[in-house]
Amino acid sequence: MTRQTGTSLADLGLTARGGREARITGLAIDSREVREGMLFAALPGSRVHGGEFIQYALRQGAGAILTDLEGAEIAKDVMAGSGAALVLSEDPRAALARAAALWYGPQPTVMVAVTGTNGKTSVASFCRQIWQELGHDAVNVGTTGVEGDFTTPLRHTTPDSLTLHKALAEAARAGITHAAMEASSHGLDQRRLDGVQLIGAGFTNLSQDHLDYHADMRAYFEAKLGLFERVLDEDGIVVANLDDPYGADIAGRAAARGQEVIGIGRCAEARLRLGAQRFDSTGQELRFDWQGAPHMLRLELIGGFQAANVAAAAGLVIASGEDPQEVFATLPKLRTVRGRMELAATRENGAAAYVDYAHTPDAVKVALEALRPHVMGRIVAIVGAGGDRDRGKRPLMGRAAAEHADQVIVTDDNPRSEDPAAIRAAVMDGALAVDSGLSVTEVADRAEAILRGVDALGPGDALLICGKGHESGQIIGETTHPFDDAEQASIAVAALEGRA
Repeated sequence: MTRQTGTSLADLGLTARGGREARITGLAIDSREVREGMLFAALPGSRVHGGEFIQYALRQGAGAILTDLEGAEIAKDVMAGSGAALVLSEDPRAALARAAALWYGPQPTVMVAVTGTNGKTSVASFCRQIWQELGHDAVNVGTTGVEGDFTTPLRHTTPDSLTLHKALAEAARAGITHAAMEASSHGLDQRRLDGVQLIGAGFTNLSQDHLDYHADMRAYFEAKLGLFERVLDEDGIVVANLDDPYGADIAGRAAARGQEVIGIGRCAEARLRLGAQRFDSTGQELRFDWQGAPHMLRLELIGGFQAANVAAAAGLVIASGEDPQEVFATLPKLRTVRGRMELAATRENGAAAYVDYAHTPDAVKVALEALRPHVMGRIVAIVGAGGDRDRGKRPLMGRAAAEHADQVIVTDDNPRSEDPAAIRAAVMDGALAVDSGLSVTEVADRAEAILRGVDALGPGDALLICGKGHESGQIIGETTHPFDDAEQASIAVAALEGRA
């Protein structure tokens, strides 16, 4: 459902060249979806500028074109005799996002967003779970789609601005009052979240990732900063992990702007401080100090890093206006997100197989270090790397696994258009560079790799299958083949123990 047909450009915050007005019947970023009277956004792209498609949008009956100077120059001849209004913007992506917010209308009244390299999905899900325990109708939006009291699938962690604002409006109309969103660096850089009305914004951590898109780590960080310095309202609250130097930087910038900051971490400056942790085979006991007051609780979550994710979620929910004491009371009820340190299968000898979305060197390191205190025996790690993505992290993935596991199996992840053997070779180089004497083997077929990993487990051991987490397909070439790591782990256990 959209706003009433015939919304003016002015109603969408847009001004056409020459002061022209137009009645808009819809918004589109794909020229094939344009219908009579719609506004077509011709956006700059990494390969082709959207201006190349203006001619097709006009043939479909577009009533207005939103683009930049380059797009207008590309299409100046076809625009000249079209009769369509031309809206020029230095930042057409931001203009489109703000227009989409006005077009689609309502949003959940309480919204927060979280960014960082790792932990976004868990933090957003934990926020939603806490709100639900407190009696609110809530969702989390991101990698796993829209989940909670309203559900719908999404193709990207941070979907394009039209899809995002449409989903938020649909959720609001369905009665959703609270939403926690993941904010990816791509989504922030491309202004997809602009127009979202946030009460709070959180930062987890930053480590190497997406350098196939961002020029360097500084550019990656600058994209993340957009959440706090552009999207978050001036009176919004910032929740930042002070144990990460980038988080401390964000907190300092926010304080200088006069924004309230809830620092989390182990450092003395943190308002929400992580204290002692004690681990066992099924979870952990820990102490949180909120502004000096201690709270002892148990989490049924595997991995020490989950305490930081829970703290970030608690901070964001407190920032949303909830009573801190009531928030802490809900934390023992939190459950892990699918594909995030998820227990996938258990062997008869007690050995466990876990699935985790760890797909960066730091995430592999953190996941293995976090699993170690829960495991009495050995840890077997399965690791790979995706094709058509940051090549520099591939050997680092192998090194991280070899430095923190007792046995490593290198296999295919999502090779996409690249040669899978070449990707595995790069990961193997990093693993074999670690002079530790541990077993490192290469198994191309991911299902066979998981079978071998499960077969290697003795009493007290654990298997960590890294990389794909919640994903239900493996991308080889241009085809996505059905594949689920957790399902494959269960199949492997059943086959090895005669239950298949």
